[in-house]
Amino acid sequence: MQRISSLLILCSLCVLPAHTFAQRTKYGVTVDVANAPALLKASTYAFVPGQPVYDKAVDELIIAAIDREMAARGMKKVGSGPSDVVVTYLSVRRTDVDLKSTKSNDGTLREYPVGTLVVSVTDPVDRQNRLFAARSDQPLDLNPATYEATVKAVTAAIFEKYPRKVKTP
Repeated sequence: MQRISSLLILCSLCVLPAHTFAQRTKYGVTVDVANAPALLKASTYAFVPGQPVYDKAVDELIIAAIDREMAARGMKKVGSGPSDVVVTYLSVRRTDVDLKSTKSNDGTLREYPVGTLVVSVTDPVDRQNRLFAARSDQPLDLNPATYEATVKAVTAAIFEKYPRKVKTP
């Protein structure tokens, strides 16, 4: 009986309108620190491309911001050879709809671009062993003049909960 009710609930979710799920969108940063001791022990990292931003200039801004945050945590980037951890990022741009907005003359609701940035730090041998993962979902300002400031702010927020090594005097 429980199996049938679970199946019915699952099937009912499949037929719900897409806007039902869009209403639950939360913007901000979520972080999962899965293995703080391993992150604190690490001193080198390798960057491996993931799913980059379509704009090469923004891709370079994101990589530079990640490098800056990793360096601030005492990590050294290695171009080749072994490393203690592997860092990658993935990005997606989507369009969200403001379901509470007033319909325009043509009957549509206000739409706005949203960017998702995921940064993942994994074990170099077992890439499935995630040590740190963070995700930021933010509405985007598509003015190129704001890209650098946005990337810096989002990346800093992502790394806010990354473990920091304690400096000894």
